Order: sequence, then C-alpha cells, then structure tokens
Amino acid sequence: MATPALLAYLWHANDFFKIFFYNQVAPLGIPNMRQSEIHPPSTLVGQRSSVPYLRHMNDDLQPILQKLGIEQLNQMQLAAIEASKTAADIVLLSPTGSGKTLAFLLPVLLNLNTDITGIQALIIVPSRELGLQIEKVFKSMGTAFKVNCFYGGHDINTEINNLIQPPSLLIGTPGRLAEHFRKQYFDTHYIKTLVLDEFDKSLEFGFEADMAFIISQVPHLQKRILTSATQTIDTPAFTGIVNATQLNFLSEETANGLSLQFVKADSKDKTETLLKLISTIGAGPTLIFCNHRETVEQISKFFFKKGLVHDIYHGKLEQYEREMALAKFRNGSNNILISTDLASRGLDIDQMKNVVHYHIPATEAAFTHRNGRTARMEKEGNAYLIIAEDEYIPDYITAAPEWLGLSADAKPPENPLWITLHITGGKKEKINKIDIVGLLLKKGNLAKEELGLIEVGDHHSYAAVKKPKATQLVNTLANEKIKGYRLKIEIAR
Repeated sequence: MATPALLAYLWHANDFFKIFFYNQVAPLGIPNMRQSEIHPPSTLVGQRSSVPYLRHMNDDLQPILQKLGIEQLNQMQLAAIEASKTAADIVLLSPTGSGKTLAFLLPVLLNLNTDITGIQALIIVPSRELGLQIEKVFKSMGTAFKVNCFYGGHDINTEINNLIQPPSLLIGTPGRLAEHFRKQYFDTHYIKTLVLDEFDKSLEFGFEADMAFIISQVPHLQKRILTSATQTIDTPAFTGIVNATQLNFLSEETANGLSLQFVKADSKDKTETLLKLISTIGAGPTLIFCNHRETVEQISKFFFKKGLVHDIYHGKLEQYEREMALAKFRNGSNNILISTDLASRGLDIDQMKNVVHYHIPATEAAFTHRNGRTARMEKEGNAYLIIAEDEYIPDYITAAPEWLGLSADAKPPENPLWITLHITGGKKEKINKIDIVGLLLKKGNLAKEELGLIEVGDHHSYAAVKKPKATQLVNTLANEKIKGYRLKIEIAR
C-alpha cells in the first residue's frame, strides 16, 4: 500500500496524479476512508481535534511575547484577541506601525491545532515584502507550527516542495496563491481562518479577481480578519464578511513620537534642496519617497556624483536587488534608501529615524503609510515634506506648518563604516548564521567587533563587515566551502 509520504510527494510532483488519486488510489488504498471524504494526501496524515494550540498553555502568551522582546500588548492588540474569541468576522482599522501584524497573528495562533497536518490558516498580502515580514514575525514567536510564504518572481517548485510537509500557516500574494489554487497543489479542507492584510492596497494593486477566486476555493472558513491602515474602502461581497465586528483605532494618535516639518525648495528641481536637507539632519537611517521610478533613478545618479552612499528600491528591480538593498539598509552599510511607495508598507526597519517626502504624496493614505515607516510602536521619528515654490500643502495635512531652515554650510554626512558581503548560499543549502560567523571569524580572521548584522535568505546571505576588511575577506575566502557547498563571496554593490 502507498504510504502517506509517498502519496504526498506524488501529489505535489505530478498534476496527473491528482486525477489518478481521486479516481483510483483513494477509494482502493486508504483504509477507513469514505468516498465522500477523499482529500489530498496532506489531510490523511493528521487527525482532527478540537483543542487549539494555546489552550495547552492556559492562554499564556508571555513566552511568545518574551521571544518577541515585547513586555505587554497594546490596547489594539488586546482588543483584537478579545474580539476573535467570539466574532466570526473582524475588520481591524489601525495606523501603520501600531502593531497590526501581531494583532492578527495571535488570534490566528489561537485557532491553530497541533493535531492537524495541513494548512489551517491563510494570510493574503499585497506584496512579497509584507508577506516575508509577517513570516519573520511568526517564526520569531517560536511556536510548534510551520509557516511558509509564497510569492511570484521565483521558482514555484520550491514552494511545491514545501507543500510535501504542508505548513499550518500559509502567507502569500494573490497572484501566486491563485496559481497554487488553480493547479490544486494543496488541500483546502482544514483552512478555517483567513486574513486579508493591507486589504486596501491589494485592491489598489488590482488583485480583486485573484482574491475573489481564492476565497471561493476555501469553503470551510470559520473566521475572517480584514486589516487596513485607512478607512477609505467598503468591504466587497466576495470577502464573505457580513456583520463584522469593527475595531477602529484610526482616530487615535498615529505616532506620538512623529515630528513633521516642511522644507522650502528653491526650484522645481528639488535635488539640491534634498542634499541640503540630508546634510542638515545628519547620518541617521533615512527613507526618501518619490512618486515615480524615474525620479528615484534621477536622485540616485545625483547622489553618486556627490559620492553619497545610498541604494534604490522600486518595483522594476529584480527581487535579489531589492533584497540586497534592504539588507544593506538594515545592517548599516547604507543609511539612505530612495524609493517609490513600494517601501511604504511591509518594511519594518528598526531605528528608522527620518522619512523624506521628495514628492507630495498623491493621497492621504500614501502620506500615512510613508510616515508609518518611522516613529513605529511609540518610538520617535521625523518626517520632512519638501515643498517647491509652485506647490501647496495638501488639505489632508491639518497640522500647522513648521518650516525647517537648512544650513548652507552643512556638509554631507560621512559614509557608513560598514560594507556588506553577499554570500551565494542560504537556508535551502542548510546554511545558517552560525556557519557564516564561523567562516568569517575563523577562516577569515575577522575580529568579533568587525562583524555586524548577518541575514540568511533562501539562497542568498548577507553579512556586514568593517570596510577595511572587505577586500581581504573576499580574497581569503574565495575557495571556501560551508557544509560541502562552495560559496561565492563578493562585495554587495
């Protein structure tokens, strides 16, 4: 008789096998299986149980909060957990940076079951970056459950292989998830919880048809959670959300620690004014927002001429280029990131000090989300809005203007002391941070204080090192291996 593991492999490896399984294997080869209960192999391994995960812990969230470095939940998060105990549908409206991710992940966790093998909860997100951020938070919670994030732009076979042992929580972008659903790569029988995170952005990106299709394929939902940082949308019928419990925290102060200042530009071309602003506010991590990719590229060329280290971030870059830019920004190899609104959601970068609006945002929602990259979770931050002579402060900004005077004598900030090494190997090659630390310290003869933040991705890793050591390390480690895998190590450009 075929084993569940073999059936699972064949299910995900061969579309034809699904038809064969439904018509031949399941009725004949699986004992105690009624014809009406035939599901893909992932559901045959586990058994149903009514005991959710956290009930085994007496609903004690403290171990999870300790792993996340959080002393206590905020009012919004507590309200979301309480509502989830009784409400089937929840609409959570809360400002960017207020902790919405944890506000829906904890209710999701409350409904997961360790005795079920299969996908139990689905989170749909508008962007790959937001999905990966949620995945990172969930993994940091240190639960007993597997999580995966599926998104376009990389090999779908990697995701199919992950489904051989399906995650309890699946996160994904609408287009890629719809592809999996159309090809029936996994069973939907146990999916009881659906989260539509940053739902307004998904609609803005044109994902309505994909989301409607996905939701139509999940017939056993018991709980739906929709989140947004704006209140400018109606809930479409395809979500299935009816008589939802609405938790509205938008009226509260968005960021008590946010300082908003205005800067006058001398001309319509704001590049010189931008350089003066950067020189005036100093070298703290700064995110510059533009309305167009062309402007991002234009500012980048200007900064290169001025010798100012920076990176760019927009939708036309390859995924590895975006990953590298963010890794360098997080580890301090680069303190300036120039971006379109793509970076306004889903990026949670610690110690973000400054947000600069090079262009006036087109909408209040865009303004809110940009500002939400700083002053997150009650931290302090600064937002600057550059206004040209022929521009006006939009009506959605109600605060009295505070104009910042720029110093004509200020010099551009010093470039960072760190530089990033790009390593062609990651989790899929069984490489972890400890492996990279050992390689750089022992074989690279690097001192501990010369090694900074390390990030390990699926097939790429990044390590910050002090600049004077970078070239030497690349030459010394040119032919080294980790776990039998020959690495290519280069300076990230």
